[in-house]
Amino acid sequence: MPLTLRQAGLDDLGQLVPLFDAYRGFYGQPSEPAVSSGFLRQRIEQDQSFILLALNAAGEGVGFTQLFPSFSSVRAAPIFILNDLFVAPQARGQGAGAALLSEAARWARGRGAVQLVLSTARDNQVAQRLYAAEGWVRDEEFFEYGLTL
Repeated sequence: MPLTLRQAGLDDLGQLVPLFDAYRGFYGQPSEPAVSSGFLRQRIEQDQSFILLALNAAGEGVGFTQLFPSFSSVRAAPIFILNDLFVAPQARGQGAGAALLSEAARWARGRGAVQLVLSTARDNQVAQRLYAAEGWVRDEEFFEYGLTL
């Protein structure tokens, strides 16, 4: 499938919000387009994340990834957290996920990042196969912890 990948801006919210809302739904959240729109608008306006949008040949949004800046203290260098990756069900299996991962890596390298990191659900086997196929390595050394506030 021929794709166009570009950094999403405020003008892309119409394409991005349904994808982001579906992504949240994949993780058990209720459909809340207003919440999704507000969250994305804030990230874009405050320059807090980089959102890459994948468009099909008809110009329809079929996927996105969102990267958040961070740092590695040990490596004394910037990294990015690939927090979100989603491809619309009708576009899966056609290379959009791989294209988004590749472009995210290119984009991060261009900003001096030394690493991309991500987390995925243990039962998300499809995503895990994609990550492995694209050269991502699962961390076997560290455990990830979280504290709900």
